[in-house]
Amino acid sequence: MNINYSWTKDFSTEDLEKLFLSVGWESGNYPEKLRKALFNSHRVYSAWDGCTLVGLMNSMTDTALTAYFQYLLVKPESQGTGIGKTLTRDMLDIYADIPRKILISMEDKVDFYAGCGFVQQKDKAPMFLSSL
Repeated sequence: MNINYSWTKDFSTEDLEKLFLSVGWESGNYPEKLRKALFNSHRVYSAWDGCTLVGLMNSMTDTALTAYFQYLLVKPESQGTGIGKTLTRDMLDIYADIPRKILISMEDKVDFYAGCGFVQQKDKAPMFLSSL
């Protein structure tokens, strides 16, 4: 596996659909909306194995106090190879001067994010209002 990383926002709907559905995310059923969401993100960092999109991470920010990381996903067959850690490390480096960095983790991924420096807040609860 020869992974290349890119700061692009130019994705095909097919690439996005395959990546998001590979990890079982419902949003993969809305590839056009995903493409628009990523285009409107502040930054998107992606991992490619040749021409195959195998991972990505995006951010939204007010550019002063808070950066929010909405997506971090890596195809199951590429997990455990360091791709997620590289995406996270490089994205955190970009926002080193932003004091608050936020994400919502799936329960089974908390240990991964803790290993990247995130701390679970016991006095806060993620809240959702979703029509997807």
